[in-house]
Amino acid sequence: MSDEPEKGRFDAAAFYAALDRTRAERGLRWKQVGDEAKVSPSTLTRLAQGRRPDVDSLAALVDWAGLSADDFVRRTQSRQETHGTLAGVSTYLRADKNLDDRKAEAIEKVIEVMYRQMTDG
Repeated sequence: MSDEPEKGRFDAAAFYAALDRTRAERGLRWKQVGDEAKVSPSTLTRLAQGRRPDVDSLAALVDWAGLSADDFVRRTQSRQETHGTLAGVSTYLRADKNLDDRKAEAIEKVIEVMYRQMTDG
């Protein structure tokens, strides 16, 4: 076995946590999630057990939750190196329909100050 880190690993636990947050925000039970996303109860059970979904179920669930599957792929080269952490945060905040530009900018400033303090950047 090599000491090289895994490439392109899907983080099923993080994906499940994001789905669970979306489910809770919408006030739904898991059965309702399955019905709305058109995935089987066994798919949701497997996810709860930390197992990865099949490709079609993944597509259905990211569509239902408004997520990006790419956010759950762990790479050897971090997204920070390729996209910039603060730029990514800004993109997500400005895409949030619950925030107008003024609110998104205020949150960005707070995150930027904290990020720079924590990373000595």
